[in-house]
Amino acid sequence: MELKIIPIEKPEDLNFILGQSHFIKTVEDLHETLISEVPGIEFGVAFCEASGPALVRYSGTSEEMIELAKQNALSLSAGHSFIIFLGNVYPINVLNSIKAVPEVCRIFCATANPVQVILAETEQGRGILGVIDGEKSKGIESEADISDRLALLRKFGYKLG
Repeated sequence: MELKIIPIEKPEDLNFILGQSHFIKTVEDLHETLISEVPGIEFGVAFCEASGPALVRYSGTSEEMIELAKQNALSLSAGHSFIIFLGNVYPINVLNSIKAVPEVCRIFCATANPVQVILAETEQGRGILGVIDGEKSKGIESEADISDRLALLRKFGYKLG
């Protein structure tokens, strides 16, 4: 077994969701879920097929995000993994709906942070062991940091007052 670290390549502020599923129907069901959840959503999704032709399957509403999804999925080449790049929404807007898709087994991360994916590769194929999402913690938040956090949540409309 060989361990590999594969970075997710994307623009700095673009959000994505990385997960694992179990069936080729994943692409269609994720597409339908996303367009049903947010009218006018911009996204690209790619899915690594784990048997048969073992192709990267893809769909979406934004050519730029579809291309990012395809290239990152191919870099991962980890069976039954999927990646969704989101344009005009945040993961919080669609995450519960994605988790409810019957084929979805797990979500590894949903973030705009820099991410490294830790893979194991054997003669059979590749699997995702986990992710490194963002940076190492630098300390404990202060009272000023708490105020800043609450102000940011208010700015985004997630907290009142």
